Amino acid sequence: MTDPRPAPVRAWHDIVRTQDLDRLDALLADDVVFRSPAVHTPQEGRALTTAYLTAALAVLGPGLTYHRELVGEDSAMLEFTTVVGGKQVHGIDLMRWGGDGRLVEFTVMVRALQGLTALVEAMGEALQRRS
Repeated sequence: MTDPRPAPVRAWHDIVRTQDLDRLDALLADDVVFRSPAVHTPQEGRALTTAYLTAALAVLGPGLTYHRELVGEDSAMLEFTTVVGGKQVHGIDLMRWGGDGRLVEFTVMVRALQGLTALVEAMGEALQRRS
């Protein structure tokens, strides 16, 4: 059976499932903008977005579970849950892609406050380790 989801959504799920972060290069547009709950300003460009997504996947860990999706012509919302630092994290990934199927925007929103706090702390540590 063929997966009916748009190619960028399928590609993201494959990256999460396999942890094959080398595939991010093909998924992200050169000028992609990443918005994270861990930092105030948008992160622009493939290199920064790759760094943040790599850290996020390490932090969100094997417990990262996607529950449902809302998909449009050029965008999708993916709802997820996980546990970070013993705290429940509930969030959404908002994605938008261009005509070439590469992501031009990736926004992460997280609740509740305790989960967000644990995520921000763990992301800071993960990003420092990458530096």
